[in-house]
Amino acid sequence: MSPVVIVLLVISAILIVGIVVLTILGKRAQKRQEEQQAQMEAAKQSVTMLIIDKKRMKINEAGLPAAVLENTPKLLRRSKLPILKVKVGPQIMNLVCDEKIFDEVPVKKEVKADVSGIYVTSVKGLRGTKTVTPEKKGFWKNLISKAQEKAGAKPLK
Repeated sequence: MSPVVIVLLVISAILIVGIVVLTILGKRAQKRQEEQQAQMEAAKQSVTMLIIDKKRMKINEAGLPAAVLENTPKLLRRSKLPILKVKVGPQIMNLVCDEKIFDEVPVKKEVKADVSGIYVTSVKGLRGTKTVTPEKKGFWKNLISKAQEKAGAKPLK
């Protein structure tokens, strides 16, 4: 056999082993996520709250309880989380928001939210109309629209 064929066989064997390992790890992670989701659904409570502020902050800057900081892996401590500062009854607290609903959460409004521990999973407005935040344009879309305005062309919607 020529050396090229041997090298290709070794590379293909390594790729096949890698794919098998990744599928096994992916299935395990999916099972873990489903179990965690079921636990969150079981511990879910509906709470009426006033949302004071929302930001993306690091965990150690967010003012979360010390137990949360201790149980967080070291690599995730540097990442930014969506944090809501809310008033529930007379108490003001910081809660972690689900990434999917963070953009839809209204600020300075009273809402009914599903909370599991310190994690907000869904939000429904109580009073008034639902405020829709305008979509933010990316850097390149903004640059193109400015260039089109200067050239006298119609801006893209």
